[in-house]
Amino acid sequence: MKKIHIVAILIIAIAFGVVMTSLSNNSTYATFNEAASHPDKVYHVVGKLDKSKPFLYDAQLNANLFTFYLIDNKGAERKVMLEKPKPDDFERSEQIVVIGSANGNDEFKAKDVLMKCPSKYSDGKPTETKTSSM
Repeated sequence: MKKIHIVAILIIAIAFGVVMTSLSNNSTYATFNEAASHPDKVYHVVGKLDKSKPFLYDAQLNANLFTFYLIDNKGAERKVMLEKPKPDDFERSEQIVVIGSANGNDEFKAKDVLMKCPSKYSDGKPTETKTSSM
């Protein structure tokens, strides 16, 4: 075999290894119950904010800890401890995705959060305006 063929095979093998490694490290979407069954694995949990429970954020005490309650799509509720400051317009979000892992105390330790905020457009239909003719 020529040297160019050996180099090409090595490059393909390395690329395949990189792709397989990156795919195995990806977190998956789950419910709180699924995340609790594997506390060492990172999950994405989709849910809605429980606005009846308090949000706890004290920048003077710990600026990188925000605590709130989230109800996942199956109806399970957990206390979420986000290791970041409170995001802007957090209360207005329609849907929240927390990224992290469960711990043994019925809590979810989140490293990051994604929010779907309400649309600034009412229903997507243009409004009619009346003009007067002279």
